[in-house]
Amino acid sequence: MNPGGNRKSAAFPSRDALLDFIRESDKRVSKREIARAFNLDADQKVELKRVLKELEAEGEIGRGGKRRYEKPMTLPRVAVIEIAGTDTDGELLAKPQTWTYDVPPPTIYVAPERRGPAALGPGERVLARLTQVGPASYEARIIRRLQAAPPRALGIYREVDGQGRIKSIDKREKMEFLVPRGEDMGAAPGELVWAEVRRGRALGPKQARVVERLGDVKGPRSISLITIHDHDIPTKFSAEAWQHAEDAAAAPLDGRDDLRRVPLVTIDGADARDFDDAVWAAPDDAPDNAGGWHLIVAIADVAWYVRPGDPLDSNAFERGNSVYFPDRVVPMLPPALSNGWCSLVPDEDRPCLAAHLWIDRDGALVRHRFVRAVMRSAARLTYTQVQTAQDGNPDEHTAALAEPVIGPLFGAYQALAKARRQRGVLELDLPERQVVLAEDGGVAAIRKRSRFDSHKLIEEFMIAANVAAAETLEAARMPCMYRVHDQPSEAKLEALRAFLDSIGLKLARGQVIRATQFNRVLERAADTPYAHLVHEVVLRSQAQAAYSPENIGHFGLALRRYCHFTSPIRRYADLLVHRALIAGLRLGEGGLPKEPGDFEKLGEHISATERRAATAERDAVDRFTAHYLAAKVGATFSGRINGVTRFGLFITLDESGGDGLVPIRSLPDDYYVHDETRHSLVGRATGLTFRLGDPVEVRLVEADPITGGLILQLMHGGDIGPRKPHLSKGTSRRRQRS
Repeated sequence: MNPGGNRKSAAFPSRDALLDFIRESDKRVSKREIARAFNLDADQKVELKRVLKELEAEGEIGRGGKRRYEKPMTLPRVAVIEIAGTDTDGELLAKPQTWTYDVPPPTIYVAPERRGPAALGPGERVLARLTQVGPASYEARIIRRLQAAPPRALGIYREVDGQGRIKSIDKREKMEFLVPRGEDMGAAPGELVWAEVRRGRALGPKQARVVERLGDVKGPRSISLITIHDHDIPTKFSAEAWQHAEDAAAAPLDGRDDLRRVPLVTIDGADARDFDDAVWAAPDDAPDNAGGWHLIVAIADVAWYVRPGDPLDSNAFERGNSVYFPDRVVPMLPPALSNGWCSLVPDEDRPCLAAHLWIDRDGALVRHRFVRAVMRSAARLTYTQVQTAQDGNPDEHTAALAEPVIGPLFGAYQALAKARRQRGVLELDLPERQVVLAEDGGVAAIRKRSRFDSHKLIEEFMIAANVAAAETLEAARMPCMYRVHDQPSEAKLEALRAFLDSIGLKLARGQVIRATQFNRVLERAADTPYAHLVHEVVLRSQAQAAYSPENIGHFGLALRRYCHFTSPIRRYADLLVHRALIAGLRLGEGGLPKEPGDFEKLGEHISATERRAATAERDAVDRFTAHYLAAKVGATFSGRINGVTRFGLFITLDESGGDGLVPIRSLPDDYYVHDETRHSLVGRATGLTFRLGDPVEVRLVEADPITGGLILQLMHGGDIGPRKPHLSKGTSRRRQRS
């Protein structure tokens, strides 16, 4: 019987013929379309179904939506993708929103928008046009960001033919609103304004009314506001939370140890805005601990004021942490607490949770004890003051403290530093940028933040207290929100090894990786032109630290257990640890409830808010830097290549630390090969090579304070390689002119 009527069935196609047909189709094809193409009868369709299932099981083809077949593990030309982060070169990566295969999805490189890559952060979803550039890699060009217009919008006011308009600064939604006459609050063109978006218009431009004028968009006051809005950082406390904070009062002394006679001091930066930790040290007088030290780390008792489930707790959880900008802070707690009852200001009684730590002469933690106490800070000191006093030049504030307080602190620090060296902590030296503001709020300078032994002293005291807190919670069998840092993935290690090989350095294979191995690489690179670069690449190879109830240790600090205890004013994770200690040690009210909630989900949330804060803080510094450099457009600067991508070169300027893009279209005309292994762009015809870490001279073409983007033009830099590049697996090529 011939089901096709007069149509004669063809011979059943070979597997290769089927594969060629599916792979050469420019869209997904159904079983019916395959059968029609090969003129198959009913019996042959049964066989076709069996063969297609075999090919799918073998990974030769993939199954798309609506039972359609396609080339194995391919992505459509237009798809929703999610930003995943950056690679070791700083190139923005994404992953498909939908991926049904059991193997990892292909790598998606996101082409930067004209004003730089800072517009997109991890977790953001975009609609993108995808082009396959390698066997398992794609290039994505953004069509639009997927986010609805907010009820309020931050934007720039302007006028077109007498009609007021507001252009949203939200880089995810390039939207413009019409402002009805009389609802502009007198805003002038170029002002940054908050607007209330009108609801109800389905078609045409949305309308909005100005509700707050913030001044010139190019003014420094606008920079942090733009960043806060850009990253959806909560800024408003609920009325209930605000009232709870305003109603707070001194904590009762009953049941607390009295530490008011102990000369505890706070040591922070000169620009610090809250003071939640105080320290003290003295030689241990125990006969069995000769040369050892007794330390006290006292931390503000935030858990007394912020109780589980109350409005303050809900607001603090939503924020996850405070966010610090050069000109302001978005606090986790209202000012009545963060600058009041939970700030360890001098000469005022404050409730605290104190860690008594005893260490031996080599800095090993011998024993520890946690108490709820009341303290009175003896002084608010800065890192510079403490370091100057220790160096023999005390000022009027530190003269009386130099011998009885500051000297013992450094004595204990020397012991802790010895333990740190023996442990083999990852020692990365990457200077932090500091934005120095003028009295009028403008940017006076961008400089590297100073780092003294006094900084390291506080860090080591805090680490010791954090370790003691984790040990105490484990002994008490209480839930612990660990601060975990996994060892680098094998893929990142291989990428690092390949890069180090290209500059004559080695990272050993075939052994358990430890932080000390990275330190040896850093030491060997110290006297080479690549020193700073190697620190950067080693940092990029590391896993990201996170919060989790599952303890996997802290690779970077070489610690088996670690948590955050020392900053409950600004980190919700620390507040959870305080509550667990209070409950586990029966220290009174405000402890962790019997049903503490899902710690795994808590950890995921506060890890995400921490990443959001860190990204926002970096973006703000980038914007302040662009504001500072905007007056220097046309000037030339020295710098180094800190990222090599298929789209161009990212350059870090030596003087300001600003990061800018040299677009590939502006490089000397050639056909450039992007070698991912060697972190280089190589001209196919000329051999002109640009490598990660190379010194360059660039001209500033554009500095945009709104986005923080710098566009640069290469003036000098690059080397002529010994031979023309070749294309190999893991490389891709990009024509300079398009």
